[in-house]
Amino acid sequence: MAEAQKHDVFQAIADPTRREVLMLLANQEMPVTEISKHFPMSRTAVSKHLRILSESRLVDATKKGRETRYRIQPEALLELKEWLSFFDQFWDNKLSMLKHIVEDHSKKECQQKEFRNNEN
Repeated sequence: MAEAQKHDVFQAIADPTRREVLMLLANQEMPVTEISKHFPMSRTAVSKHLRILSESRLVDATKKGRETRYRIQPEALLELKEWLSFFDQFWDNKLSMLKHIVEDHSKKECQQKEFRNNEN
């Protein structure tokens, strides 16, 4: 039986350090020593962040010799993407309203300029 997920994706990405770790791992796998160089904290602290990311299945750890290398598991981000996609409707509505306002404002400015030109 598969091990239960200890942390969900939302808990894992709630921390800015873990989000930054994910960004680092987006392009390449890295060992904890390399990841640690990017943060003003101990390697132990970075390892704790990696453990949470691993428990939420956002990163995968692979042993290569004496070194453990971490890589991002983007499939786990699908849960986040699906949740956020629900809110797209609100963004789309607001952007549509903004477009309408800007177009109306622009149209009124053109009409005012035309009116002024006709007065002269």
